[in-house]
Amino acid sequence: MPAKKKATKKKTTKKKATKKKTAKKKTTKKKVAKKKTTKKKIAKKKAKRKPNPAFMAPWNISETLAPVVGSKPLPRTEITKKLWVYIKKNKLQDPVQRTMINADDVLKKVFGGKAKVSMFEMTKLISRHLSK
Repeated sequence: MPAKKKATKKKTTKKKATKKKTAKKKTTKKKVAKKKTTKKKIAKKKAKRKPNPAFMAPWNISETLAPVVGSKPLPRTEITKKLWVYIKKNKLQDPVQRTMINADDVLKKVFGGKAKVSMFEMTKLISRHLSK
């Protein structure tokens, strides 16, 4: 009978050895250095972006463009905004090709008789109807 006891003890030692092998390794965390706030960030917060005065200069509008945008002198940016309001209000943007604008009778005069104009070409064609 004493032989059986020794055999059971050997089995328990083997189990302990396997437990040691499966122990997880400890991971060390790297320390991350904190970034210092620089004066540049503070300076950016204080200085607000100012619009370029050239964009804010009022332009006189021709008689052909006046029904779309209005007859008062406006900055070029406002003229483009009002033109887009007119285009979207009258649903003149091509539903398939969104960069193209289908001109109605009023816009055909502005675009020089063209029925379809790309949105990039539109600003070029409008510049003919503006004067300082």
